[in-house]
Amino acid sequence: MDEKNFTLSDELLEYMLSVSLREPELLRTLREETATKPGAQQQIVPEQGQLMAFLVQLIGAKKTLEVGVFTGYSALSVALALPPDGRVIACDINAEVTAIARRYWEAAGVAEKITLKLAPALLTINELLGAGEAGTFDFIFIDADRINYDIYYERSLELLRPKGLIMIDNVLWYGRVLAGEGMDAETAEIDRLNRKLRDDDRIILSLLPMSDGITLVMKK
Repeated sequence: MDEKNFTLSDELLEYMLSVSLREPELLRTLREETATKPGAQQQIVPEQGQLMAFLVQLIGAKKTLEVGVFTGYSALSVALALPPDGRVIACDINAEVTAIARRYWEAAGVAEKITLKLAPALLTINELLGAGEAGTFDFIFIDADRINYDIYYERSLELLRPKGLIMIDNVLWYGRVLAGEGMDAETAEIDRLNRKLRDDDRIILSLLPMSDGITLVMKK
């Protein structure tokens, strides 16, 4: 194995975060509250939220979409990085956990930037396409039911402008992508999409081994 590739130890991760993480207090509080809830493992890590904010500012994003909200950490990270006229369309079906998200969006003063759609994400995405919004989104985050990852990707690519970005979460799926023929349906879908993206000439991509693996896609 290339000596430049190594497993990040807990100690090295702690060092990395100590010299690079800039997590606003409200985001930290949200993360800590989320850690007490069922399904807390769905929460993105703070360095991923910081990367999202970085990318949104880097590309000058104003119009973004989130497929999968949970308690709202990622949407809040993006909304805080957007300009005053920026907006997030956030898709989820769980009113209980997104109530936590709404509370923090209000506390951060960004609730007006975020439109929460409590409906199946594909329904919302298809409504956006039907309303003529293809090619108008700057940044899209996909972090929802893995079985629909490919269709989320295809529809998101339609919504995205040229040079816009898609971030796809959990692409290493806790290492289950190495299971071969023993993969369950969700894992097989992630693996299939990963291999499809590698060969997709409509995009430029980079897979980062951050947290559970994230793929960045730029539309050509």
